[in-house]
Amino acid sequence: MFPPMRETRHIPLGYAVIRPNRDRAVCKVTKAIVVLLLLVSVALMLTVTVGGWSKLQGLEPVNLGWCVLYVIIAVYVAQWRRGLLPIAAGLAILLLIISLIAATGISGTSWFDRSSPGFGPADTLFGDKGLSPTALGLATVLIAPVQALLIFFAMQGFTQGWNVELEVPIEEAERRRRSTGGPPPAQPAAA
Repeated sequence: MFPPMRETRHIPLGYAVIRPNRDRAVCKVTKAIVVLLLLVSVALMLTVTVGGWSKLQGLEPVNLGWCVLYVIIAVYVAQWRRGLLPIAAGLAILLLIISLIAATGISGTSWFDRSSPGFGPADTLFGDKGLSPTALGLATVLIAPVQALLIFFAMQGFTQGWNVELEVPIEEAERRRRSTGGPPPAQPAAA
């Protein structure tokens, strides 16, 4: 949509830029967990959205938009963009609340209540018979713990300082790269 901003940085000759926190195993694991939780959330939301399409009472565009947002956030987090982690946590808080309300039936009928006589089956997005009320209820219930884990790991990742950059002598950068197996350090362009 917008062209990327050109990064302007003046690195002294003989120095390179390293990102030491991105080489730590705990940071790599946290990033992978956040991306995985975002994608699992999308799968669960799509299960409920597609499998219970006819019973969602107008929330279909909201669910699909939420899925698109989570996929976009997952792509950026996979590229070490930590700025979207608090947004992911905030969206996860909202989805946690919504899933708890939907699972317990506080605001009306839960998916589990729809297995009683008198309730019609849900239809899918494509007009076929949808998932059973029990399966939809289970998917709705599973969204809550996934969101709680997403909140925890997104905030963990935000505190890990993925954005920290250091200018170190090229020899030091190479030594660190060899010890961690990371990418080569950014060096100044020859003038």
